[in-house]
Amino acid sequence: MHAQHDHDPPAAGPSVIQDEHPVPPTGADGPDAPPGTGRRRGVRTAVLAALYAAALIAHPLIPNGSHRSGSLVETFLPWSGLAIPPLLLLALFRRSKVALAAVTLPALAWLYLFGGSLVDKGEKGGELIVVSHNIGADNPDPAGAARRLADTGAQVIAVQELSPEARETFHEALPPRYRHHTVQGGVGLWSTYAMTGAEPVDIMPWPRALRATLSTPKGDVTVFVAHLASVRVTPMSGFTTDRRDAAARLLARAVDRERSERTLLVGDFNGTAADRGLAPVLRGMKAAQETAGDGFGFTWPARMPLARIDHILARGLRPVSARTLPATASDHLPVTASFAL
Repeated sequence: MHAQHDHDPPAAGPSVIQDEHPVPPTGADGPDAPPGTGRRRGVRTAVLAALYAAALIAHPLIPNGSHRSGSLVETFLPWSGLAIPPLLLLALFRRSKVALAAVTLPALAWLYLFGGSLVDKGEKGGELIVVSHNIGADNPDPAGAARRLADTGAQVIAVQELSPEARETFHEALPPRYRHHTVQGGVGLWSTYAMTGAEPVDIMPWPRALRATLSTPKGDVTVFVAHLASVRVTPMSGFTTDRRDAAARLLARAVDRERSERTLLVGDFNGTAADRGLAPVLRGMKAAQETAGDGFGFTWPARMPLARIDHILARGLRPVSARTLPATASDHLPVTASFAL
Protein backbone atom coordinates (compact mmCIF):
# COMPACT_ATOMS: atom_id res chain seq x y z
CA MET A 1 0.00 0.00 0.00
CA HIS A 2 1.45 3.31 -1.01
CA ALA A 3 0.52 6.65 0.50
CA GLN A 4 -0.69 9.34 -1.89
CA HIS A 5 1.53 12.37 -1.90
CA ASP A 6 0.13 15.89 -2.00
CA HIS A 7 1.73 16.50 -5.34
CA ASP A 8 0.08 13.50 -7.03
CA PRO A 9 -2.53 14.47 -9.70
CA PRO A 10 -6.18 13.76 -8.83
CA ALA A 11 -7.81 10.63 -10.13
CA ALA A 12 -9.31 10.96 -13.59
CA GLY A 13 -13.16 11.12 -13.83
CA PRO A 14 -16.06 13.07 -15.32
CA SER A 15 -15.94 16.80 -14.73
CA VAL A 16 -18.92 19.17 -14.37
CA ILE A 17 -18.41 22.80 -15.11
CA GLN A 18 -20.89 25.07 -13.30
CA ASP A 19 -21.70 28.20 -15.31
CA GLU A 20 -22.65 31.09 -13.08
CA HIS A 21 -24.57 32.70 -16.01
CA PRO A 22 -26.60 29.98 -17.75
CA VAL A 23 -27.83 30.71 -21.26
CA PRO A 24 -31.64 30.60 -21.38
CA PRO A 25 -33.45 28.76 -24.12
CA THR A 26 -34.24 30.84 -27.15
CA GLY A 27 -37.92 29.84 -27.26
CA ALA A 28 -40.72 32.37 -27.64
CA ASP A 29 -41.18 32.66 -23.88
CA GLY A 30 -37.56 33.29 -22.99
CA PRO A 31 -36.30 36.69 -21.91
CA ASP A 32 -34.26 36.95 -25.10
CA ALA A 33 -37.40 36.57 -27.24
CA PRO A 34 -38.34 39.61 -29.29
CA PRO A 35 -40.78 41.96 -27.58
CA GLY A 36 -44.42 41.11 -28.15
CA THR A 37 -43.96 37.37 -28.78
CA GLY A 38 -45.20 34.27 -27.02
CA ARG A 39 -47.52 34.75 -24.09
CA ARG A 40 -47.15 38.49 -24.13
CA ARG A 41 -48.21 38.59 -27.76
CA GLY A 42 -51.22 36.40 -26.91
CA VAL A 43 -52.16 38.77 -24.11
CA ARG A 44 -52.03 41.73 -26.45
CA THR A 45 -54.36 39.95 -28.86
CA ALA A 46 -56.68 39.13 -25.98
CA VAL A 47 -56.72 42.75 -24.82
CA LEU A 48 -57.45 43.91 -28.35
CA ALA A 49 -60.36 41.47 -28.62
CA ALA A 50 -61.76 42.56 -25.25
CA LEU A 51 -61.60 46.24 -26.21
CA TYR A 52 -63.27 45.45 -29.51
CA ALA A 53 -66.11 43.66 -27.73
CA ALA A 54 -66.53 46.58 -25.34
CA ALA A 55 -66.68 49.04 -28.24
CA LEU A 56 -69.43 47.00 -29.90
CA ILE A 57 -71.61 46.94 -26.82
CA ALA A 58 -70.89 50.54 -25.82
CA HIS A 59 -71.25 52.09 -29.29
CA PRO A 60 -74.18 54.29 -28.14
CA LEU A 61 -71.68 56.07 -25.88
CA ILE A 62 -69.56 57.20 -28.84
CA PRO A 63 -70.06 60.98 -28.90
CA ASN A 64 -71.56 62.45 -32.02
CA GLY A 65 -70.05 65.90 -31.81
CA SER A 66 -69.70 68.15 -34.82
CA HIS A 67 -68.37 65.30 -36.98
CA ARG A 68 -71.24 62.90 -36.15
CA SER A 69 -68.79 60.10 -35.35
CA GLY A 70 -71.45 58.11 -33.51
CA SER A 71 -73.83 58.15 -36.46
CA LEU A 72 -71.05 57.14 -38.85
CA VAL A 73 -70.05 54.15 -36.70
CA GLU A 74 -73.69 53.09 -36.32
CA THR A 75 -74.25 53.27 -40.08
CA PHE A 76 -71.70 50.56 -40.82
CA LEU A 77 -71.75 48.73 -37.47
CA PRO A 78 -72.95 45.39 -38.93
CA TRP A 79 -69.75 45.24 -40.97
CA SER A 80 -67.68 45.33 -37.77
CA GLY A 81 -68.03 41.54 -37.69
CA LEU A 82 -65.45 41.35 -40.48
CA ALA A 83 -62.74 42.06 -37.91
CA ILE A 84 -63.48 38.86 -35.98
CA PRO A 85 -61.92 36.32 -38.43
CA PRO A 86 -58.56 38.17 -38.55
CA LEU A 87 -58.51 38.25 -34.75
CA LEU A 88 -59.20 34.52 -34.67
CA LEU A 89 -56.42 33.80 -37.16
CA LEU A 90 -54.04 35.94 -35.11
CA ALA A 91 -54.91 34.02 -31.95
CA LEU A 92 -54.37 30.70 -33.74
CA PHE A 93 -51.04 31.89 -35.13
CA ARG A 94 -49.90 32.87 -31.64
CA ARG A 95 -51.13 29.53 -30.26
CA SER A 96 -52.51 31.38 -27.29
CA LYS A 97 -55.42 29.88 -25.37
CA VAL A 98 -55.99 33.23 -23.68
CA ALA A 99 -56.30 34.99 -27.03
CA LEU A 100 -58.58 32.29 -28.44
CA ALA A 101 -60.89 32.61 -25.45
CA ALA A 102 -60.89 36.40 -25.72
CA VAL A 103 -61.90 36.34 -29.40
CA THR A 104 -65.22 34.81 -28.36
CA LEU A 105 -66.09 38.10 -26.63
CA PRO A 106 -66.50 40.25 -29.77
CA ALA A 107 -68.13 37.30 -31.54
CA LEU A 108 -70.75 37.06 -28.80
CA ALA A 109 -71.18 40.84 -28.75
CA TRP A 110 -71.77 40.93 -32.50
CA LEU A 111 -74.27 38.07 -32.32
CA TYR A 112 -76.06 39.86 -29.49
CA LEU A 113 -76.45 42.95 -31.67
CA PHE A 114 -77.10 41.40 -35.07
CA GLY A 115 -77.77 37.69 -34.63
CA GLY A 116 -81.49 38.29 -35.05
CA SER A 117 -80.90 39.66 -38.53
CA LEU A 118 -79.54 36.30 -39.64
CA VAL A 119 -82.86 34.59 -38.91
CA ASP A 120 -85.76 34.65 -41.36
CA LYS A 121 -88.62 36.19 -39.37
CA GLY A 122 -91.04 36.45 -42.27
CA GLU A 123 -94.34 34.64 -42.66
CA LYS A 124 -96.53 33.86 -45.62
CA GLY A 125 -99.55 35.95 -46.39
CA GLY A 126 -100.31 39.57 -45.64
CA GLU A 127 -103.24 41.64 -46.86
CA LEU A 128 -101.40 44.82 -47.81
CA ILE A 129 -98.24 44.77 -49.93
CA VAL A 130 -96.12 47.92 -50.09
CA VAL A 131 -93.16 48.65 -52.35
CA SER A 132 -90.79 51.60 -52.00
CA HIS A 133 -87.99 52.55 -54.36
CA ASN A 134 -85.61 55.44 -54.95
CA ILE A 135 -85.60 55.07 -58.72
CA GLY A 136 -82.84 57.66 -59.18
CA ALA A 137 -83.08 60.96 -61.00
CA ASP A 138 -80.72 59.65 -63.68
CA ASN A 139 -82.47 56.32 -64.15
CA PRO A 140 -82.35 55.59 -67.91
CA ASP A 141 -85.29 53.18 -67.70
CA PRO A 142 -88.07 54.51 -65.41
CA ALA A 143 -90.63 52.47 -67.35
CA GLY A 144 -88.72 49.27 -66.61
CA ALA A 145 -88.58 50.20 -62.93
CA ALA A 146 -92.35 50.80 -62.92
CA ARG A 147 -93.07 47.40 -64.44
CA ARG A 148 -90.69 45.69 -62.00
CA LEU A 149 -92.45 47.26 -59.02
CA ALA A 150 -95.91 46.45 -60.36
CA ASP A 151 -94.93 42.82 -60.90
CA THR A 152 -94.73 42.38 -57.12
CA GLY A 153 -98.52 42.62 -56.94
CA ALA A 154 -98.26 45.47 -54.45
CA GLN A 155 -101.32 47.60 -53.76
CA VAL A 156 -99.10 50.55 -52.81
CA ILE A 157 -96.05 51.83 -54.71
CA ALA A 158 -93.97 54.69 -53.31
CA VAL A 159 -91.08 56.26 -55.21
CA GLN A 160 -88.44 58.84 -54.48
CA GLU A 161 -86.12 60.92 -56.65
CA LEU A 162 -88.61 60.87 -59.49
CA SER A 163 -87.48 63.46 -62.03
CA PRO A 164 -90.04 65.63 -63.87
CA GLU A 165 -88.89 64.08 -67.14
CA ALA A 166 -89.52 60.53 -65.89
CA ARG A 167 -92.83 61.20 -64.14
CA GLU A 168 -95.14 60.62 -67.10
CA THR A 169 -93.12 57.67 -68.40
CA PHE A 170 -93.26 55.98 -65.01
CA HIS A 171 -97.00 56.54 -64.66
CA GLU A 172 -97.85 55.25 -68.13
CA ALA A 173 -95.82 52.08 -67.61
CA LEU A 174 -97.89 51.09 -64.58
CA PRO A 175 -100.96 48.88 -65.06
CA PRO A 176 -104.37 50.64 -64.98
CA ARG A 177 -105.09 49.33 -61.49
CA TYR A 178 -102.77 52.02 -60.09
CA ARG A 179 -105.10 54.81 -61.16
CA HIS A 180 -104.97 56.58 -57.78
CA HIS A 181 -101.77 58.58 -57.42
CA THR A 182 -100.14 61.78 -56.24
CA VAL A 183 -96.72 63.30 -56.88
CA GLN A 184 -95.22 66.04 -54.74
CA GLY A 185 -91.87 67.23 -56.02
CA GLY A 186 -89.65 64.19 -56.38
CA VAL A 187 -91.76 61.79 -54.28
CA GLY A 188 -94.81 59.94 -55.54
CA LEU A 189 -97.43 57.47 -54.39
CA TRP A 190 -99.50 55.09 -56.54
CA SER A 191 -102.28 52.90 -55.14
CA THR A 192 -104.98 50.46 -56.19
CA TYR A 193 -107.09 51.91 -53.36
CA ALA A 194 -108.89 55.23 -53.45
CA MET A 195 -106.75 58.08 -52.16
CA THR A 196 -107.79 61.17 -50.23
CA GLY A 197 -106.08 64.03 -48.41
CA ALA A 198 -102.95 63.98 -50.56
CA GLU A 199 -100.67 66.87 -49.62
CA PRO A 200 -96.98 67.75 -49.31
CA VAL A 201 -95.24 67.53 -45.94
CA ASP A 202 -92.90 70.42 -45.20
CA ILE A 203 -89.55 68.94 -44.19
CA MET A 204 -87.20 70.88 -46.50
CA PRO A 205 -87.33 74.09 -48.57
CA TRP A 206 -88.51 72.05 -51.58
CA PRO A 207 -91.00 69.13 -51.68
CA ARG A 208 -89.39 65.94 -50.37
CA ALA A 209 -92.30 64.28 -48.55
CA LEU A 210 -96.04 63.70 -48.89
CA ARG A 211 -98.99 62.35 -46.98
CA ALA A 212 -102.15 60.62 -48.23
CA THR A 213 -104.90 58.38 -46.84
CA LEU A 214 -105.84 55.14 -48.59
CA SER A 215 -109.27 53.55 -48.28
CA THR A 216 -108.64 49.80 -47.95
CA PRO A 217 -111.43 47.22 -47.57
CA LYS A 218 -110.54 47.03 -43.87
CA GLY A 219 -110.36 50.72 -43.13
CA ASP A 220 -108.15 53.71 -43.79
CA VAL A 221 -104.36 53.60 -43.81
CA THR A 222 -102.33 56.82 -43.84
CA VAL A 223 -99.12 56.73 -45.87
CA PHE A 224 -96.16 59.08 -45.60
CA VAL A 225 -93.52 58.98 -48.34
CA ALA A 226 -90.25 60.80 -47.66
CA HIS A 227 -86.82 61.37 -49.10
CA LEU A 228 -84.58 62.87 -46.43
CA ALA A 229 -81.58 65.02 -47.25
CA SER A 230 -78.41 63.36 -48.50
CA VAL A 231 -75.34 62.89 -46.31
CA ARG A 232 -71.64 63.08 -47.11
CA VAL A 233 -68.39 61.94 -45.50
CA THR A 234 -65.50 64.38 -45.83
CA PRO A 235 -62.14 64.60 -44.02
CA MET A 236 -62.82 68.14 -42.82
CA SER A 237 -66.51 68.00 -41.92
CA GLY A 238 -66.85 64.33 -41.01
CA PHE A 239 -70.29 62.76 -41.46
CA THR A 240 -72.47 65.68 -42.56
CA THR A 241 -75.98 64.81 -41.37
CA ASP A 242 -77.25 68.19 -40.13
CA ARG A 243 -79.80 68.74 -42.91
CA ARG A 244 -80.94 65.13 -42.81
CA ASP A 245 -81.38 65.17 -39.04
CA ALA A 246 -83.34 68.44 -39.20
CA ALA A 247 -85.63 66.99 -41.89
CA ALA A 248 -86.07 63.82 -39.80
CA ARG A 249 -87.26 65.87 -36.82
CA LEU A 250 -89.81 67.73 -38.96
CA LEU A 251 -91.02 64.48 -40.49
CA ALA A 252 -91.34 62.89 -37.05
CA ARG A 253 -93.50 65.80 -35.85
CA ALA A 254 -95.81 65.39 -38.84
CA VAL A 255 -96.16 61.64 -38.22
CA ASP A 256 -96.70 62.17 -34.48
CA ARG A 257 -99.55 64.58 -35.23
CA GLU A 258 -101.26 62.00 -37.41
CA ARG A 259 -104.41 60.68 -35.71
CA SER A 260 -104.82 57.64 -37.95
CA GLU A 261 -104.67 54.35 -36.07
CA ARG A 262 -102.75 52.75 -38.96
CA THR A 263 -99.82 54.62 -40.47
CA LEU A 264 -97.07 53.72 -42.92
CA LEU A 265 -93.86 55.71 -43.30
CA VAL A 266 -91.74 54.69 -46.28
CA GLY A 267 -88.90 56.09 -48.32
CA ASP A 268 -85.22 56.84 -48.60
CA PHE A 269 -84.05 58.12 -45.22
CA ASN A 270 -80.35 58.31 -46.09
CA GLY A 271 -79.57 56.56 -42.84
CA THR A 272 -79.86 53.18 -41.16
CA ALA A 273 -82.26 52.22 -38.39
CA ALA A 274 -79.29 52.14 -35.99
CA ASP A 275 -78.30 55.75 -36.76
CA ARG A 276 -79.21 57.87 -33.75
CA GLY A 277 -79.97 60.79 -36.05
CA LEU A 278 -83.10 58.95 -37.23
CA ALA A 279 -84.32 58.13 -33.72
CA PRO A 280 -87.18 60.69 -33.87
CA VAL A 281 -88.56 59.08 -37.05
CA LEU A 282 -88.30 55.54 -35.69
CA ARG A 283 -89.93 56.34 -32.37
CA GLY A 284 -93.17 54.38 -32.05
CA MET A 285 -92.74 52.72 -35.46
CA LYS A 286 -91.93 49.13 -36.41
CA ALA A 287 -89.26 48.60 -39.07
CA ALA A 288 -90.60 45.86 -41.33
CA GLN A 289 -87.13 44.52 -42.19
CA GLU A 290 -86.15 44.16 -38.54
CA THR A 291 -89.37 42.51 -37.39
CA ALA A 292 -90.29 40.40 -40.43
CA GLY A 293 -87.25 40.35 -42.69
CA ASP A 294 -84.58 37.89 -43.71
CA GLY A 295 -81.00 39.17 -43.47
CA PHE A 296 -79.80 42.73 -43.21
CA GLY A 297 -81.70 44.00 -46.24
CA PHE A 298 -78.94 46.33 -47.43
CA THR A 299 -80.23 48.59 -50.20
CA TRP A 300 -77.42 50.97 -51.17
CA PRO A 301 -75.41 51.10 -53.35
CA ALA A 302 -77.23 48.63 -55.57
CA ARG A 303 -74.10 47.05 -57.08
CA MET A 304 -72.62 46.21 -53.69
CA PRO A 305 -75.09 47.15 -50.93
CA LEU A 306 -73.43 48.34 -47.74
CA ALA A 307 -76.28 49.88 -45.75
CA ARG A 308 -80.06 49.73 -45.49
CA ILE A 309 -81.12 53.32 -45.96
CA ASP A 310 -84.49 52.60 -47.62
CA HIS A 311 -87.18 51.74 -45.10
CA ILE A 312 -90.78 50.68 -44.65
CA LEU A 313 -92.03 51.56 -41.17
CA ALA A 314 -95.46 50.92 -39.69
CA ARG A 315 -97.61 51.87 -36.73
CA GLY A 316 -100.82 49.99 -36.01
CA LEU A 317 -100.01 47.39 -38.68
CA ARG A 318 -98.26 44.06 -38.15
CA PRO A 319 -95.42 43.35 -40.58
CA VAL A 320 -95.72 39.86 -42.03
CA SER A 321 -92.72 39.77 -44.38
CA ALA A 322 -90.06 42.10 -45.73
CA ARG A 323 -87.26 41.84 -48.28
CA THR A 324 -85.26 43.65 -50.91
CA LEU A 325 -86.03 43.22 -54.61
CA PRO A 326 -83.71 42.67 -57.59
CA ALA A 327 -81.94 45.75 -58.91
CA THR A 328 -83.41 48.12 -61.45
CA ALA A 329 -81.36 50.74 -63.27
CA SER A 330 -81.25 52.76 -60.03
CA ASP A 331 -78.38 52.95 -57.56
CA HIS A 332 -80.83 51.77 -54.84
CA LEU A 333 -82.53 48.41 -54.45
CA PRO A 334 -86.32 48.42 -54.09
CA VAL A 335 -87.81 47.22 -50.79
CA THR A 336 -91.14 45.55 -50.16
CA ALA A 337 -93.16 44.48 -47.13
CA SER A 338 -96.53 42.89 -46.49
CA PHE A 339 -98.80 43.70 -43.56
CA ALA A 340 -101.74 42.19 -41.78
CA LEU A 341 -104.61 44.66 -41.51
